[in-house]
Amino acid sequence: TAPANGLWITCGASLSPWGTHLSSEEYEPDAASIAKNTQFQAFITNLYGDAAAVSDPVKANPYLYGHLPEVTVNADGTGTVKKHYCMGRISHELIQVMPDQRTALMGDDATNGGLFLFIADKAADLSAGTLYVAQATQTSAPGVGTGTFTLKWVNLGHATSAEVLALAQAAAQSGGTPSIMDVKTTDPVDPAYTQVWLGGKKNWIKLVPGQEKAAAFLETHRYAGLMGGTMAFTKMEGTTVNAKDKIAYSAMSYVQSSMVDGSITGFKVAGPKAGAVYALNLKAGQVDTSGAAMNSEWVPVDMAAPAALVGEDLATPDALGNLANPNKIANPDNLKFSEKLRTLFIGEDSGMHVNNFLWAYNVDTKQLSRILSTPAGAESTGLQGVDDVNGWMYVMSNFQHPGDWEIKTVTANGVTNTTGLHAKVYQTLEPLIDKNYENGYGAAVGYITGLPQTTKV
Repeated sequence: TAPANGLWITCGASLSPWGTHLSSEEYEPDAASIAKNTQFQAFITNLYGDAAAVSDPVKANPYLYGHLPEVTVNADGTGTVKKHYCMGRISHELIQVMPDQRTALMGDDATNGGLFLFIADKAADLSAGTLYVAQATQTSAPGVGTGTFTLKWVNLGHATSAEVLALAQAAAQSGGTPSIMDVKTTDPVDPAYTQVWLGGKKNWIKLVPGQEKAAAFLETHRYAGLMGGTMAFTKMEGTTVNAKDKIAYSAMSYVQSSMVDGSITGFKVAGPKAGAVYALNLKAGQVDTSGAAMNSEWVPVDMAAPAALVGEDLATPDALGNLANPNKIANPDNLKFSEKLRTLFIGEDSGMHVNNFLWAYNVDTKQLSRILSTPAGAESTGLQGVDDVNGWMYVMSNFQHPGDWEIKTVTANGVTNTTGLHAKVYQTLEPLIDKNYENGYGAAVGYITGLPQTTKV
């Protein structure tokens, strides 16, 4: 990974239309507070095998992380990796490139996250293009349901990957964040500063003149808020597309905090904490907020969650300890769509279901079916739909970290009390997890298969 300066917290990935692996770097390290970030310091030390690397601004450069890596696997099994620095420095997860091979819709796994769109200059080449952030207008009543929204798009700028890499390197040599913008975490009571949100906290920022491009592509969250993007979304993870109907799907794993507290003007929904999958209609002929044409036929214009794809919080845990209705989705994460089956597959990473599930939602019948359950404490991940290989279809699926118990044990006055999601089951299940899954360090990779002409999900 040396050509990409190493990889930082890689998460959900997708297959590009041209056959490459589009990875992600989530939870981008905040450059403004990087001196206090012990996780980043440990990462740099391990990456270079040298504790002194932390003191080298060229090596310990946070602006090199939070981007989109692309992996090409060659026929002989070798591979290459490169990072696309021009797609925004956000908490990337599960990008979806549209059939035009130019338009990419991106997940942003963050609090006060945004919905970002990238339109590449050339097909099958993500190394140059224009970055947009959505401006969402709520059309539903405030504080009711999951909300419905119309979408407009703010143009944050155009760049090449090489340009942004050079800007990142220049920032490291020039003192980091202050060379791009001044960031304060308490109100300076100065009209030259604009208040924005980052990770659930208020920031006040002032751009350095001439640093708009650096801000757009290296301080993307803060700059998107400054430019009028709706930075209200929480845990926006998996993204996929139903190409025939021109509908994208976006997993909002938890609908909480900045989506429900009213801190973002004009944006307030009710929940649920169990999350939802939103559907976004895609259209051609759109213009951005400045009135300039957007060069894509795959631009999201609205978003709303279908009724069957909304989780349900439980007022009290059920007999197993579930905090969300087990007959509905909870905390959706991975998403993939099968064009032949007309089915949306949804994998959970839930802190509200005792067992995480894999679901199938037929977009024609509107039927939601549970098709797989993972061991308690494990995440359903590695989702991939393969419509037809030599007459067979496959749904790739795996799970990781079985027995990752969400429990809290407190002893007071000689009495021990255990609470949490797995409190009712972990003592029974822990010996089984340890036996079957390497003391919780084991995992499994597999698939569900059937003939595409006859398979019913």
